[in-house]
Amino acid sequence: MKAIIPEHDDSFAGQAMLPPQSLKARKGRGAVSNLQGRHEVHARAGFDDGWSVGGLDEAAGEAEAPTWTTQVSDEQARTILTRNASPDLPFNVSLNPYRGCEHGCIYCFARPTHSYLGLSPGLDFESRIYAKVNAPELLRRELAKPSYVPEPIALGVNTDAYQPCERERQLTRRVLEVLQECDHPLALITKSSLIERDIDILAPMAAKRLAAVAVTVTTLDPAIARTLEPRAAAPARRLRTIRTLTDAGIPVGVSIAPIIPFVTEPEIEQLLEAVRDAGAIHAHYVVLRLPWEVSPLFQQWLEAHFPERAQRVMNRVREMRGGKDYDSAFGTRMRGEGVWADLIRQRFEKAVHRLGLHGRGGRFKQLDCTQFRRPLVVPPLGAKAKGGNAGQLDLF
Repeated sequence: MKAIIPEHDDSFAGQAMLPPQSLKARKGRGAVSNLQGRHEVHARAGFDDGWSVGGLDEAAGEAEAPTWTTQVSDEQARTILTRNASPDLPFNVSLNPYRGCEHGCIYCFARPTHSYLGLSPGLDFESRIYAKVNAPELLRRELAKPSYVPEPIALGVNTDAYQPCERERQLTRRVLEVLQECDHPLALITKSSLIERDIDILAPMAAKRLAAVAVTVTTLDPAIARTLEPRAAAPARRLRTIRTLTDAGIPVGVSIAPIIPFVTEPEIEQLLEAVRDAGAIHAHYVVLRLPWEVSPLFQQWLEAHFPERAQRVMNRVREMRGGKDYDSAFGTRMRGEGVWADLIRQRFEKAVHRLGLHGRGGRFKQLDCTQFRRPLVVPPLGAKAKGGNAGQLDLF
């Protein structure tokens, strides 16, 4: 084999370097690599150094990529409500009980936020989860401030509030209990059937126009869903969740997001018909967004799962983004622009009108803020932590 020598690095002189191995998908994970964050100073690139001998590793049982164990760490957050002024979003205030998301959706626009923690937006994002254990306490203190003005709070916008660790942590449920106590309006968006656990809170609030729910449905194909969003509820299970919530009297909208050309885009009409039959009353969509590190991660996913159409998909994505992987301009970042974006818009709007999914949108505007009442009891910050260490001397 002819040696491949990097042009500007004499340290490799005389070494025969094999081509890099193709990226392999990991079962139960969306990302196929632990791509470095954009804030890292040093870049690392893997290459085959020739020590792996074809056939021997497979015989030793090493053909599978190593598993990536999920770690959930406690975090004491300083603040809990996030405010935005984006004209593209129907809400101004959001709350996220967790950082990172085990659902592992490869297209998640929140992946780059893990770079601020010195972690990878790739596998780290879906396996290194941070639980804001003081979220309910911080929320209670925020709502008790004399200056607080109520407006609907969106839960689970950055990362899913009902991801797997919520079963044990129950931070989202405790946040809902605070909001219910204060008659504070809220809206939830999720891919998880775990939301059914909290129907006892959401149904009475919905009856008072204090709660609305949106379920994200990306595809009806379970094979695509297993790689696209590997640890989220299966498509059929999400449809059952829509039906369960609807039967409980909770208004459910559906987010068809993201629409990916040549992957989920062919299903638009079929998907809308399925969510209508499940009981959804409204639907909206977002085309694929690839900010920062999401772009290379998504392209790696394409090469691993759809190599025959990877270039075709990216060509259409760039066509909707003015020739770039992503354009963050307000007004077009959610829908794209150009012929392809317009075609998707027309198909979606025609299907929505035909199926009657357009009549009750604006769920945030329909929520009632006039019933809000401030919490009567506001424990001091850190009260629970001190209570749990009774008998322990405080050095400070």
